[in-house]
Amino acid sequence: MWLNFLEVALLGGFLCLDRVVLQTMISRPVVAGPVIGMVLSEPFTGLIIGAFIELLWIDRSPMGLYVPPNDSIATILATAGAILAGRESGHPPRELLALAILLFLPFGVLAQKIDVWIIKTNDRLSQRAVEYARLGDIKRFARTHMQGLVKTFVGVFVIILVCLAPGVAILKWAFPILPERIMKILSYTYFFIPILGIAVALNTIKLRGAVPVFAGLFLLATLIMKIF
Repeated sequence: MWLNFLEVALLGGFLCLDRVVLQTMISRPVVAGPVIGMVLSEPFTGLIIGAFIELLWIDRSPMGLYVPPNDSIATILATAGAILAGRESGHPPRELLALAILLFLPFGVLAQKIDVWIIKTNDRLSQRAVEYARLGDIKRFARTHMQGLVKTFVGVFVIILVCLAPGVAILKWAFPILPERIMKILSYTYFFIPILGIAVALNTIKLRGAVPVFAGLFLLATLIMKIF
């Protein structure tokens, strides 16, 4: 399983680089979730968790000085955690998916604090890069940019590797001993999260058109197909 942890951490680091460099949307939860799930042979689980988290934080855009919660890391951790914790019992049940989301969602806020720190330290690198550009030192200019990328990759890699292992251990230990009442609450939570997410998406419709509504209806249709 440690090989899986390392694999998820490496892939997660590359996916999260998209948040600061490429910006081709592969770091979005609805994409990152299925990618992680595909690597762990459970793409549908990744799609469900990614869509849930995408809708929950779809209104948190990086505007001005605001740094949103790192929904990419939360999705990667929740997807890998649910799949690895439920691997022994086959396809992870919906109660385990809900528990994994509740467990790992706060790490998106923790990663937000780390993102702010990285941005502040990268400001100093930017000033240094401008100075190298003024002097015509191309090698140091390029090296300064690479330092920023390496810092982001290493930060994400460490967060995922450090948080995933204990998270999976907690899920594997706690889930089988949960009482029936808690399991029923988790089952309700599984269906409540997309409803809440659709409500958040509807709140952003004036800003982003019909895309959030389409995503919400797609998720709702997926859940209905899974039930029946």
